[in-house]
Amino acid sequence: RLELIHSTAARGIPRALCTFHGKLLVGVENSLALYDLGKKQLLKKTENRNFPNFIVSVETMGDRIYVGDAQDSFHFCRYRSEDNQIHIYADDSIPRYLTASVALDYNTMVGGDKFGNIFVCRLPKDISQEVEDDPTGGRILKKNEQVETAPHKLEAECNFHLGDTVTSIQRTSMQPGGKEFILYMTILGEIGALLPLTSKEDVDFFTHLEMHLRQDNPPICGNDHLRYRSSYNPVRNVVDGGLCEQYSQIPKELQARIAEELDRTPGEVMKKLEDVRNRIM
Repeated sequence: RLELIHSTAARGIPRALCTFHGKLLVGVENSLALYDLGKKQLLKKTENRNFPNFIVSVETMGDRIYVGDAQDSFHFCRYRSEDNQIHIYADDSIPRYLTASVALDYNTMVGGDKFGNIFVCRLPKDISQEVEDDPTGGRILKKNEQVETAPHKLEAECNFHLGDTVTSIQRTSMQPGGKEFILYMTILGEIGALLPLTSKEDVDFFTHLEMHLRQDNPPICGNDHLRYRSSYNPVRNVVDGGLCEQYSQIPKELQARIAEELDRTPGEVMKKLEDVRNRIM
């Protein structure tokens, strides 16, 4: 049985909530507030109102706070207890209309937008160390708090156009002891997975297989595969597994020719596809 302890009035609609060091982070319109638990209501400890539009997601890892904006992608923040302030030290250079996101590691976020794109943004390692060593948490680099930009920029590691609005993204593993991968869901009901390729051999194999299928097995409606997957941003560091799976459906002669280009037999190519599929299921 749940019991109502108290309620606290906010200046707008709270869209995102997240725990942080025993306190509560609340995204209300374009502000991020840190609350502590009081006897009669939540007590506001600090607030940052310098986010561009509307906060739709808040995640934390260690001392870092990852904020997703409705029209301006990710903002990396840091809370400093010494001056009791939340500072924005990095943001994305590309405006993205976020609909879902999840943190991959201390410097990396994956997100989806309403235009059907999925992407990965990362803070460069040298800048990450610089932020950790900076006693001001990045505040000293941003002299004018009224300017809606951060002193550092995130880098786009991956871009891929799905063609359907992403509604949820999760890190998960579907096998006991199996490797984690990214599971995403879309508004039209698609469930897909993004699996990291950890060896250069796998990257070379699937990149070349995708390239041959683009050339030898074009879409029946005449659309260009590369142009479609790059509809909003150039596709980057993502191999289209759905296209690679079409290898088993093409004529035997074409299968043999593509396998020969890959220095493998058709059976070995299909076995490779099956192995990658089994890593997920």
